[in-house]
Amino acid sequence: MEEGMPMVTVHGYAKINLLLDILGLRADGYHEIATVMQSLALADTLTLTKQEAGITLTVDLPGLEADERNLAHRAAALLLKECRVNGGVHIRIEKRIPIAAGLAGGSADAAAALRGVNELYGLGLSDAELCRIGAQIGSDVPFSLMGGTALATGRGEVLEHLPAAFDLPVVLAKPPVEVSTPWAYRAYDANPPVQHPDCAAFLRALHAGDTAACLCMAANVLEPVTEAAHPVVGDYRARLRSAGAVCAMMSGSGPTVFGIFAVDEAAARAAEKMRRETDAEVHLTHTMRQM
Repeated sequence: MEEGMPMVTVHGYAKINLLLDILGLRADGYHEIATVMQSLALADTLTLTKQEAGITLTVDLPGLEADERNLAHRAAALLLKECRVNGGVHIRIEKRIPIAAGLAGGSADAAAALRGVNELYGLGLSDAELCRIGAQIGSDVPFSLMGGTALATGRGEVLEHLPAAFDLPVVLAKPPVEVSTPWAYRAYDANPPVQHPDCAAFLRALHAGDTAACLCMAANVLEPVTEAAHPVVGDYRARLRSAGAVCAMMSGSGPTVFGIFAVDEAAARAAEKMRRETDAEVHLTHTMRQM
């Protein structure tokens, strides 16, 4: 990183899955999914600085990859290559989103890196162009670029923007366990559920602005898979419900459990209770209607 070089600061926002269904296995080996994703205010901060050549990366979380294995590094490299940029970038990441948590933290950083490089070098790429590039990095990157509330289909990269779901407080509780997304999908394939979420009814309720109905129908078909291997998921869900959550469920392939609350005060009390009584990494945040 060179002193006095232009820089920009951007944010990458966490997400939760309000609904997640798996529709089958595709010919390309990915799963066909239908999921309603929702942005949260919890965010990583990325500072990008021009440099003469190459990509360098620093992170404030020990143990997190700071090389080409990091999605932010890969996203920046891909964009610079596609646009034939004569220059490089240094990326500094301040992590706030828990890693390996089902909250798309890596995808959020990749999305922020794409936006940051686009701005830093004045490339003028549209959101659609950034999403096309982002889809090459990961299925969640296009949503992380657009944010808000969206239905994602295909392998997660086909987005349909939805009316903002609601603006409510959310408690995130990540247990001290790790869940591999490929493992979760393999375990699902070995024992698929009989019942699936009613995505069409959920979408009708969302378009009608019926928050209560949406929260009643929220569901995640991967939750039983992960909970069977890690019962702490069910324990956290029960704790959040007993603390007043109107909806409590796992996000993505887990292991993070989120609770949605009707009022800020109840959410704050629940977050403190989870910090006091469990080993969870706890964050108090809220949904975002737009980025």
